[in-house]
Amino acid sequence: MARFCLQLNAGIGRNLAMAFAADAGERKNSRKIERVELPEKVRNSRVLILGGTGRVGGSTALALSKFCPDLRIIVGGRNRDKGAAMVTKLGNSTEFSEVDINDSKSLQEALKDVDLVVHTAGPFQQAEKCTVLEAAIRNQTAYLDVCDDTSYAFRAKSYMNQALDANVPAITTGGIYPGVSNVMAAELVRAAQSESKAELERLRFYYYTAGSGGAGPTILSTSFLLLGEEVVAYNKGEKIKLKPYSGMLNIDFGQGIGKHDFSTNFAFRNLPEVRSIHEVLGVPTVSARFGTAPFFWNWGMAAMTYLLPAETLRDRSKVQQLVQLFDPLVRAVDEIIGEKVSMRVDLDCSDGRTRIGIFSHKRLSESVGISTAAFALAILEGSTQPGVWFPEEPEGIAIEARETLLGRAAQGTINFIMNKSKRDRFWDLLVRTSSQTRVNHVASAVQASTTELSNPAPSCKDPFSLHLMQL
Repeated sequence: MARFCLQLNAGIGRNLAMAFAADAGERKNSRKIERVELPEKVRNSRVLILGGTGRVGGSTALALSKFCPDLRIIVGGRNRDKGAAMVTKLGNSTEFSEVDINDSKSLQEALKDVDLVVHTAGPFQQAEKCTVLEAAIRNQTAYLDVCDDTSYAFRAKSYMNQALDANVPAITTGGIYPGVSNVMAAELVRAAQSESKAELERLRFYYYTAGSGGAGPTILSTSFLLLGEEVVAYNKGEKIKLKPYSGMLNIDFGQGIGKHDFSTNFAFRNLPEVRSIHEVLGVPTVSARFGTAPFFWNWGMAAMTYLLPAETLRDRSKVQQLVQLFDPLVRAVDEIIGEKVSMRVDLDCSDGRTRIGIFSHKRLSESVGISTAAFALAILEGSTQPGVWFPEEPEGIAIEARETLLGRAAQGTINFIMNKSKRDRFWDLLVRTSSQTRVNHVASAVQASTTELSNPAPSCKDPFSLHLMQL
C-alpha cells in the first residue's frame, strides 16, 4: 500500500506535531461553522435550493443557514411534508417552494425574484436537457449545480454565450467532488508553475467514501449509472477509454482515513473533472479513481459491470429499481461503517516532484453541503464572472478567492493539507477545526523543502495493468 509521506526538516516536523496536538482535543466534538459576513447588498439574497428536501440539498441549505443566517433560503422540492420539516429545521428565514425541475412553468414560477439557484436535484446521469440552467438564464438568475456527469457538465458549458448575453454567472460541477477537488487541483498546478519551469506530467484524483457516505439513494443511483459509462481518461495528451472499475490499486489517505481505517481497491470512474482539468489546466495525463468500504462493495460494483448489460445500467428507471432493492442493505451497512469521505489529488511534474492535496471529513452528508455552500457564497460575493464555468477556471472562482473557498469548504475536516511550492519557499496550508476553524500556515519560510509521495505499487505484472497504474 502506498504510504503518505511528508519529508520535512526537524523544525517543521515539531511545528506540525504541535499543530496536531493543539487541535486534537477540541476537534473531537466540534462541527461549528463560522459565520460569514456577506456584503450588505447581497446579505439578504434569496437562494433557491432545488432538491432541497434531499440529502445533498438539505445539507447545503443547513450549511448556508449557518454561514449566513440573513440569507433567505427557499427549499425547492416536490414533497410538501418534507419541505415543511426542512423549513422548521432551518428557521424563520426559510420557505418551501413546490417545484418540478422537468416542468418549465413550475421552474419559471419558482425562480421569480431569486438571486441564486443551487441545483442539487440529481442524478444528472442520462439527463437530456439542462432545464434548470436554461430557466436561470431566462430569468437572469445566478446558477450553481453539483453535477457529477461528464455529458451534462459539458452540455451546460454549451450555454456559455447565452449566459454571457444574459449577464448570468454560472458554475457547473460545484460540489465536493467534483468541485472542491477541482479547486485543489488548480491550486497545485498554479503553485507548480509559479515555482519552476518544470512541465506538468500527470494529475490523479482519488476519492473514497465509507459505504454510501450517508448521502442516500441519489448517490447510489449515480454510482450505478456511472457503471454503465465508459471511462474517459487522458494519457500523455491522448484521450483513452477504459472499462469502469478497471485498473484497481490500493491508496493510503493518511490521518483519519489511512491504512488503519482503510483498505480497499480503487478503480477508474468516468467523472467530468478528468476532461475539464485536462482541457482547462493543460495536464497531459489525468485520471480519477473511486473506492469505498467495506471492501466487498468494490467487488460488488466490479461484478455488476460484468454481469449486467451496459444498457441496463444506463436506464434510469431500471437503476431506480436496483436502488430500491439495495437501499435497505446499504443503509444497514452505513450504520456500521460510518460515512467518512476523503479526496487526494496528486500532481507529478517533470522535475520529479509530486505535490499533493488531501481533504478528509467524518461525514460526507455534512461535508458535501458545506462544500456546495462555499461555492454559493463565492458566487454571491462576486467571484464568478458571467458565463458557464468549471470551478478550476479563474472566471469561475477567481484565483484570489480560492483560498477562502477552500478554507470554508474544509470546516469540520479531520485532515486538510494543501502542499504548495513558491519560488523561494514551501508551505503547507493545514486546516483543523476546533471550537473555531483554525488555518495554520506551517513551514512558511522553509528553503528548498520538498514533498514526495511514494507511488502506489501495481498489484500485478501484466503489461496492460502496469500501463493502467501509470494513469
